[in-house]
Amino acid sequence: MKNPFVRYLFQKLLWYILAFFIAVSLNFFLPRLIPGNPVAVIVNQMATGGTPSEALEKLYATYMREFGLDKPLYVQYFNYLRNILRWDLGTSFMLYPGKVNGLIGRALPWTIALQIPAILSGWIIGNLLGAYSAYKGGRFDSVAFTLSLVFSNIPYYCLAIVFLYLLAVKFAIFPVGGGYSFGTVPTLSWRFIVDAIHHYILPYCSMVLVAIGGQAIGMREMSIYELTSDYVNYARNLGIRDEKIIRYVFRNAMLPQITGLAISFGTMMGGALVTESVFSYPGVGSLLFTAIRQTDYPLIQGCTLIITIAVLVANFLVEIAYGFIDPRIRAVQLGEK
Repeated sequence: MKNPFVRYLFQKLLWYILAFFIAVSLNFFLPRLIPGNPVAVIVNQMATGGTPSEALEKLYATYMREFGLDKPLYVQYFNYLRNILRWDLGTSFMLYPGKVNGLIGRALPWTIALQIPAILSGWIIGNLLGAYSAYKGGRFDSVAFTLSLVFSNIPYYCLAIVFLYLLAVKFAIFPVGGGYSFGTVPTLSWRFIVDAIHHYILPYCSMVLVAIGGQAIGMREMSIYELTSDYVNYARNLGIRDEKIIRYVFRNAMLPQITGLAISFGTMMGGALVTESVFSYPGVGSLLFTAIRQTDYPLIQGCTLIITIAVLVANFLVEIAYGFIDPRIRAVQLGEK
């Protein structure tokens, strides 16, 4: 490859493919370390009083064969890799005969609708707040920094529980849970959209406030560092307007924050697991929590696979974006002299 930028991207892509393979392997083996046999649980739930033990044993053997758990572990592993290449995530144990693809397909839009706006708005508002606090200083900086520090150190689930108790249980301003009212059929009508937004506000606010706090602190520290740099002092001595200097300061301070944006896709997914469970929100987080609780191997693997892909893709896009945002980084990446 003669183009150095294409060569750099190809090398990075190989590393991300290796990381994906390792993550997929862990995705297969880790759920199997959870104590308990899911097939035995299914059979026990289906068993009724007076059911002959021979019938239960036959049912157990049938389900073991149906889910492929009667084969050696290495055979199950290679079958799992083959199915992933065909994007066949298998059949759920506890929601049999429901396909994992379908279950995740119904939950994923809810998580995307919650996660993407929360991540992006938290990142944008937090960075603007942090940059303005560093530039403004004084009482505004003290108040903004204190609030940002408080929210950034509150775990997602704690803020979610506080909001749920105060705004849903005590004052009944918002519903206590779910993605929409019980008995409502999801449609594209205005009535359903307004109802879904009403259920959406608390989970969104509980996640975005924590994100704003963390991003604001990071951006404030980087902006303060840049504002005391030699190039800023030199520019001011030359009589360059503050508005123009701030643009350069903001651009340089943004680089670590872009990395933070990619990391947010991973940490927010972790927060979504508990946040969606607190609010009974019908997303991937709630689905994964239920799958772990019921030792549903295929469903656990499918949910964590989606999270893995989201994190790896986000980080790969950041690697590409770095080269376009800062020519100095591109020069280092491409080995330019």
